[in-house]
Amino acid sequence: MKIDGGCHCGYITYEATIDSEQIGICHCTDCQTLSGSAFRTGALAPKDHFRLLTGEPSIYVKTAESGAKRAQAFCPRCGTHVYSAAPDDPQVFSIRTGTARQRNQLIPTGQIWCRSAQIWAMDLSQIKKFAEEPLRP
Repeated sequence: MKIDGGCHCGYITYEATIDSEQIGICHCTDCQTLSGSAFRTGALAPKDHFRLLTGEPSIYVKTAESGAKRAQAFCPRCGTHVYSAAPDDPQVFSIRTGTARQRNQLIPTGQIWCRSAQIWAMDLSQIKKFAEEPLRP
């Protein structure tokens, strides 16, 4: 599946071809902290199928619990996390699905690090829903 997108301010844009069966949710504590949320969702694109069109991301290399290192690429202007990859010679890019224009079509097929998941994030069906932000007094 072809996708395209970019950061919130538009400085970084990209295009990619992803495998729609390789979209996942990560509940690890690193993803929670880096996203400022309960989890992150990523779509995998092989190196030859991912291309930055504009901008140059800032890179932060994090070390996971396993000792593995991952380069976190984000916009130096607005801070949007765009992708992660191996820091040296990346073969696969994990594109943050929220940055893709086609994000409604990017349905996760699996979840990892569920032992670290926020208990409420595993079932959102009972949480109140609003079509938009409710007006505040």
